Amino acid sequence: MNVLLSAAFVVTWSSGFIGAKLGAGSADAVTVLMWRFLPPAAVLVAWAAATASWRGLTARALGRQVVIGALSQSGYLLTVYYAIQLGVSSGTTALIDGTQPLVAGALAGPLLGQYVSRTQWLGLALGLTGVVVVTAADATAGTDAPWWAYGVPFLGMLALVAATFLDRRGGPAVTPRVALTVHCATSAVVFTALALALGAAAPPAEASFWAAVGWLVVLPTFGGYGLYWLILRRGGVTRVNTLMFLMAPVTTLWGAAMFGEPFGAQTVLGLAAGLAAVAVVHRGAAPAGAGVTRASDRPARRARTGR
Repeated sequence: MNVLLSAAFVVTWSSGFIGAKLGAGSADAVTVLMWRFLPPAAVLVAWAAATASWRGLTARALGRQVVIGALSQSGYLLTVYYAIQLGVSSGTTALIDGTQPLVAGALAGPLLGQYVSRTQWLGLALGLTGVVVVTAADATAGTDAPWWAYGVPFLGMLALVAATFLDRRGGPAVTPRVALTVHCATSAVVFTALALALGAAAPPAEASFWAAVGWLVVLPTFGGYGLYWLILRRGGVTRVNTLMFLMAPVTTLWGAAMFGEPFGAQTVLGLAAGLAAVAVVHRGAAPAGAGVTRASDRPARRARTGR
């Protein structure tokens, strides 16, 4: 997997936690999310209408991408933003999301046939250790957030895992650009409906709100989210999810630089463990082309091999 592509994914995805905190200071979560997705959805739909990239996309494939978008964007982001609005810190939210590789690794075998090797499990455990080290102080320091708020981002993590496996489970392949367009349009509809129902659709006049929206549109939406699906198609479930181990320490670093949040030896150790985890998992991965890819690819492969 391209190192620069992976690094860009880690930076842009982790920027979403910081953007959520920026937006939480000026508006309700659903307001921020509504205006985060309306502009990119409008741009992407206009682009789609002017190109032939949608040719051959069936109603079934479109509906499937709507469900994936509802899980991976709407469900995942709503829980992240809501948790931060309740008082859970960005680092602790990233910590909870950091358990995603273990969940994905445990399910990749029985659901996709992409079994995790012993070396990869070692790397996953090392990555989880690094995530815990980075955010242990924050998680135990005590905040104004109610105890149940820490379960909210866990639900979002499960939604993202479900979307990832639904994408890899089967169905016709869809290009990342088409998928991103459907997902953003779905989220724009979902969050606009929620904001209107809650009376929170009107954006505040503060410049800080629009700065946060611009941040969220450019970095985590077009950058992080787009790269997630691109790397998933190139490297598989275990590899892309292993990069999630770097989100907690990187988010903590962002938080220290932008909000003055604590940053010390624990962050350095956690980041080192996360980097080591990524290296170990990639070293223990099967050769390219080995194992099961998409379920929709299997008939073509059997036809070529005669099996």
